[in-house]
Amino acid sequence: MKTTKVIVPWKGGLHLRPAADIVNTAKQSRSSMTLRLGEKRASLRSIVSLVMLCATMGTPLVLEAQGEDEERASKAVAQLFAKDHIEN
Repeated sequence: MKTTKVIVPWKGGLHLRPAADIVNTAKQSRSSMTLRLGEKRASLRSIVSLVMLCATMGTPLVLEAQGEDEERASKAVAQLFAKDHIEN
């Protein structure tokens, strides 16, 4: 299992647009992927579960990937949280 810490960079928090980007990226992999916020877990293949995390700007999240392409998949999703990728 690959675990990566990411920070929510969007002014509106983890809302529908970035959640859709995350889901589309995650669906390109074969790994099982989740975001964790405390005790809450969200599948990266579900926009609804991501939005239900209610993660605001600056919130640290734990990205977990497990599967044959976990390294590549976690890197691709983590890049969506990078400050130079932000499109408010």
